[in-house]
Amino acid sequence: MSGIHVKTFDRPDQTRTPAKTTVEVLELGGAEVARFTFDPGWTWSECIKPVVGTDSCQVDHVGLMQTGRLVVRHEDGSEATFTAGDAYRILPGHDAWVDGDEPVVAFEFKSAADYARG
Repeated sequence: MSGIHVKTFDRPDQTRTPAKTTVEVLELGGAEVARFTFDPGWTWSECIKPVVGTDSCQVDHVGLMQTGRLVVRHEDGSEATFTAGDAYRILPGHDAWVDGDEPVVAFEFKSAADYARG
């Protein structure tokens, strides 16, 4: 196995497409990275909850926002809005939604293998 792995999102290894969602996953020698695209009107509770069947998102996210505005509300009562250039970590137990008319594009480094999987 090579010590260097390079791939492009032009040819993802996996693509998941729940409502208003595109998750493109690259497998990189035992690690995964994903590009998430959420269309305007996307909410976790309406688009992903029916796929995974939990009351809130139970995935631990570590990522970087490229475009758009994403609002996240955690069950502990905290809420934050992420915009382009923001690096983030979101612990399990949250809802989220796109704020505005621009799609959200984010890259994630921890949740790629599990997000939007039933």
